[in-house]
Amino acid sequence: MRRLDANIIEKVVKLSGLKTRKTMATFDWDFQPRLDRRTVEELLSLAFVDRHEDLLLTGKSGTGKSHILQALTLKACDHEWTVRYARCVDLIDDLYAGLADGSYERRMKRWCRPVLLVIDDVGLGQLKRREDEPTAAHMLFTLLDRRHSHATTAVSSNIKLSAWGKYLGDATLAAAVLDRLVGNAVRIDINGPSYRQHLAHQRAGSRPDAEPLPPQDDAP
Repeated sequence: MRRLDANIIEKVVKLSGLKTRKTMATFDWDFQPRLDRRTVEELLSLAFVDRHEDLLLTGKSGTGKSHILQALTLKACDHEWTVRYARCVDLIDDLYAGLADGSYERRMKRWCRPVLLVIDDVGLGQLKRREDEPTAAHMLFTLLDRRHSHATTAVSSNIKLSAWGKYLGDATLAAAVLDRLVGNAVRIDINGPSYRQHLAHQRAGSRPDAEPLPPQDDAP
């Protein structure tokens, strides 16, 4: 029975689209002392998913947002829930591919279906569109509007929320996206250093000829 359960969970994980598997057991809490550990561990109970609440994680790159979302994705897979995990740019690219081959509505329904939808890295990666196509903001608003109040969406952003309009291609619809998301969301802003930059500095420091690394810009 345990082997059967493990096989089912493994299938759920593969179907989720999650490529990097992380748990909070490997999270370096000491490196992010401003992050409320109790709040994050409460998220791992997935009670917010049962309440159909959303989640918005903000902070500069490397502060652990993706780690937390990947851990939540794995936890939801352990419950054998329908889960989808994708970077924002990959989700939008999938919907644009649907416009090209006539499968847009089918693809949109597929993204709407999961109990938990995880959209990682809003602001990272270039969104592509032609002038005759709807903006990413339009697609994201349609998706979140259909899921609002009956299914949970967890999102991370590397850019300020005020910059979503420029990134998504429509300031008005981006504001509507945030209205849908923030109105019923647990919000966590990770105001701390970049762990990836920390590791890079450690590696560079071990080489006598290494040039100093540039600082990262602050995010929201």
